[in-house]
Amino acid sequence: VQLQASGGGLVQTGGSLRLSCAASGGTFSNYHMGWFRQAPGKEREFVAAISRFRRELYSEVVRGRFTVSRDNAKNSVYLQMNSLKPEDTAVYSCGTKIGSVNFSMLNMANPSTYGYWGQGTLVTVSS
Repeated sequence: VQLQASGGGLVQTGGSLRLSCAASGGTFSNYHMGWFRQAPGKEREFVAAISRFRRELYSEVVRGRFTVSRDNAKNSVYLQMNSLKPEDTAVYSCGTKIGSVNFSMLNMANPSTYGYWGQGTLVTVSS
């Protein structure tokens, strides 16, 4: 499976961005999908996830501001980010997890258990 994230850029505080992650080479509808981010000097951080049945999970720091969605016909997952803050500045990446895994925060927030990762996209929020 190959993943490619896009949609990052420079935005002012309070602005919005929509990230996309396109998948190829696998049966996309069989996977849970997760979004993570990594800021300079920090560890990779869980942001959001969506199950193969469209259940959603969010970290507490983005809940209410970010929305994850997927379009299986386009083999894509999206992250709509609103009310952006400077602390949201990071490289955002998407990853796949086999859909037979229990869709829980414990599982989805652990980056080491993901099968495939895409190249990230940089989001910079200016103050």
